[in-house]
Amino acid sequence: MNFTPIDNKGLVDGYCIIKSIEQKTSSKGDNYLDMMLGDSEGEINAKLWRYSPELHGEYGVNELVKIRGLISQYNGADQLKIERIRHTTAEDNVNIADFVKTAVFSGEEMFSELLNIAENFSDSELSKIVTAILKDNRMCLLYWPAAFKLHHAVRGGLLLHTVSIVRLCEKVCEIYPFVDKELLISGAILHDIAKLSEFSVAESGIATGYSAEGNLLGHLAMGAMVIERYAEKLGISQKTAMLLEHMVLSHHGEPEFGAAVRPMFIEAELLSELDLMDSRIYEMREALNETKADDFSGRIWAMDNRKLFNHDRKDLKQEIKLF
Repeated sequence: MNFTPIDNKGLVDGYCIIKSIEQKTSSKGDNYLDMMLGDSEGEINAKLWRYSPELHGEYGVNELVKIRGLISQYNGADQLKIERIRHTTAEDNVNIADFVKTAVFSGEEMFSELLNIAENFSDSELSKIVTAILKDNRMCLLYWPAAFKLHHAVRGGLLLHTVSIVRLCEKVCEIYPFVDKELLISGAILHDIAKLSEFSVAESGIATGYSAEGNLLGHLAMGAMVIERYAEKLGISQKTAMLLEHMVLSHHGEPEFGAAVRPMFIEAELLSELDLMDSRIYEMREALNETKADDFSGRIWAMDNRKLFNHDRKDLKQEIKLF
């Protein structure tokens, strides 16, 4: 956390975003707030003891606040005892987007790259449907995360995940020239497009939960519906639409992981494998960045509860190279 030290006894102040908040009652019967505060560098548990809405104000998730408090150790981890808290104002001149984890490339840069690729497809149908979907969803794509809590759950994470897979597709097609490169890349660009409807996302670019559609339908089914709707509107052939819909419906690989069907042609299989690869490498890197050299991480739920070993042979903080 990027707090400013006030003294040498642990007193700090600074701006942060409320990632979670719950009002509780202490053993003495006093109300207090139990919060998780964060910024672009990390997060910390915080307590506001003897909480009074009239005295301290009322707060909610994803609000940007200014705090002053004392950092101490509790059960081996840092904890912040809040002494002062307030809402930010225009005079503070702070931007909420600066206080959340953000993709290393700008949304505009990543969006422009995908649009340029799609506009230059030799297949006119693929070019028409992919560019139309991209252009119609530009504003959300610029900052949308790829997940609620798991891989690429950062501002701009959806485009980061998408461009990463597109780059992997390009390299795979150099090795396997029989793969339909434009079909594979089209599937990669569109495979998670319905995450724009699956999550509720705050101004910060962080998902706050699932929408009703997201809970009831999921982004695979909704993604196929998006393709079907655009294909009908743009006059795309039934076969082209069917291939794209299958890639979206099957990209989770197995029914137990949410796939409606298993991949049934080469490009669908490659998309499923590359999607899994990119998501798992992201999860592993995040976990190992928090693990000491020559030590094991805690068990990672998204990695089948595996512990991961940090061999420390490479600098894991190096950024990925997409451009």
